[in-house]
Amino acid sequence: MDVIEKSRNTHLESSNEDTSKGEAYGLEHAPELQSQAKKLINPLHGFTKEQVLADVEEFCKEKNLDDKVDVFKRGALIAQRPTEYEDIPELTEDDLYWLRKASRSKWSHPKMLYFTVIVCAIGAATQGWDQTGSNGANLSFPAEFGIARPVGTPEGNRDEWIVGFVNAAPYIASAVCGCWLSDPLNHFFGRRGEIFITSLILIATPIASGFTHSWQALAAVRLVLGIGMGAKASTVPMYAAELAPANIRGALVMGWQLWTAFGIFLGFAANAVVKDVGAIAWRLQLGSAFIPALPLAILIFFCPESPRWLMKKGRYAQAFAAMTRLRHTEVLAARDLYYAHVQLMEENKIVQGKTYFSRFAELFTIPRVRRGTLAASTVMLAQQMCGINIIAFYSSTIFVESGYSASQALFASLGFGAVNFLFAFPAVFTIDTFGRRSLLLATFPNMAWTLLAAGMMFFIPATEENKVMRTGLIAFFIYLFAAFYSVGEGPVPFMYSAEVFPLPQREQGMAWSVTVCLGFSSILSLTFPRMLRALTAQGAFGTYAAFNVIALILIFFFVPETKQLTLEELDAVFSVPTATFSKYQTGTVLPHWIRRWIFFRRGEECPPLVIADDYVNNA
Repeated sequence: MDVIEKSRNTHLESSNEDTSKGEAYGLEHAPELQSQAKKLINPLHGFTKEQVLADVEEFCKEKNLDDKVDVFKRGALIAQRPTEYEDIPELTEDDLYWLRKASRSKWSHPKMLYFTVIVCAIGAATQGWDQTGSNGANLSFPAEFGIARPVGTPEGNRDEWIVGFVNAAPYIASAVCGCWLSDPLNHFFGRRGEIFITSLILIATPIASGFTHSWQALAAVRLVLGIGMGAKASTVPMYAAELAPANIRGALVMGWQLWTAFGIFLGFAANAVVKDVGAIAWRLQLGSAFIPALPLAILIFFCPESPRWLMKKGRYAQAFAAMTRLRHTEVLAARDLYYAHVQLMEENKIVQGKTYFSRFAELFTIPRVRRGTLAASTVMLAQQMCGINIIAFYSSTIFVESGYSASQALFASLGFGAVNFLFAFPAVFTIDTFGRRSLLLATFPNMAWTLLAAGMMFFIPATEENKVMRTGLIAFFIYLFAAFYSVGEGPVPFMYSAEVFPLPQREQGMAWSVTVCLGFSSILSLTFPRMLRALTAQGAFGTYAAFNVIALILIFFFVPETKQLTLEELDAVFSVPTATFSKYQTGTVLPHWIRRWIFFRRGEECPPLVIADDYVNNA
């Protein structure tokens, strides 16, 4: 490997020289610059064919893939020249057929890939159902446990905090423990094993919650439930991202949000179905959340293990076998596996930590990783700031406040769940074309005004003649808010966080991101009942409308675009210093947007982001 390493160093030196003389461009801008940027970050660019083929022979010898040398040679040549495959004489007609087919139809992939992504998405349904089980149960379990005394008395105020704690318990446990267990569970059991273990927890704990006889026992069970939720939520999107091809990764990984929304809808439906069964209704509402976890536990072992996890463990033969199940031919599998391997070798050059805690520290000490941590934390925090979970957790309570009966509130919540699910579908077709960042910037202003409008409708007098108008307008603006959320902030956070970290820090990075999300979710769940009483519905909704504006500003400054790039190519995006990216947004992008959309200068192009080489990978 000495000659190859020497060639690689020579290439890196020449790349740095070229960049310092010219410019390195951010990938999120003008299409004509994307090919130049990708050349700068493709480690195979600049090698001669002979060097690539020699490297492949050594690679196959080291990784016990000697019988696949010819396949990997062809795959490596495609990885080196992904858009020039027609000019590679070594390729067979079969190779060219599948490459042409992939270029014509980005959705042409083996059934196993789609099956695996669907299984991952089923795991997301448990997340939504667990949230909405407590939504309906909030109307009855406090009375059964004697924690529904009148608000305003010392006992009533205490009870309000207890109800908030019971609702927040899963998210507290997720943030404190569950998310961080995902790293050791992944290390010892792999992606599939970790998902299986957590699915068992998510089967047992909802059933157990239905048999509790005190709020203390219910809170304890829900704390255990949170351990499974946090570990699963940290792994499933990451697993799906590692399997998916770059050009449709957003659409496939956003199955997490689509099926979370479906789980929310099913949870609301279950709440409505059992509402008239009597005193045990809340037990059935909480217990029914085990249903989607059952097929997840059964089906996960029909899926291949993550090739990138197997590579991380040095099990390349198994990684190639897994990748072959996820691509149409061995050559396409070899192309993706070898390209990921070369990028992984580059990533490993910046990895210092080998222990659990040192790898966690790298999330904040390595500049490229720190920028990914900041971006992922921003989108995860924004999901809680936008206010969606005050609806998901407490919609039945909110609708009762607006004037609905308990039964009507459950059906109104069911409508919210349906809107949340149906409007997630447009994101499937826009997230890899319109982009992650663009969806967020387009939808947050709309979430702000719709949430504010919903709160203002509470000012309508709650008289009998105004009841229909008041409740109808409140529901309408809440549904409109949910529609905007499902297209933008809904699908982006978990998918974005699953893709922005390099492989060595991916488990820790995803654990941190989900901790931010579920940690703030627990704060929201704990405080909203009190906020609703102290600020009234108008004040509570207005507060979260303001949070939407703050979240929009954070996204504008700290969240770069990542669409249609491989997980490894994202290193180039996050090599741009945060200060440089923020300055470009305020000094170039924002003025261009104003000229284009306010002064209607539609023909004006936005100048691309230009980075001098000596800035790259600095603070």
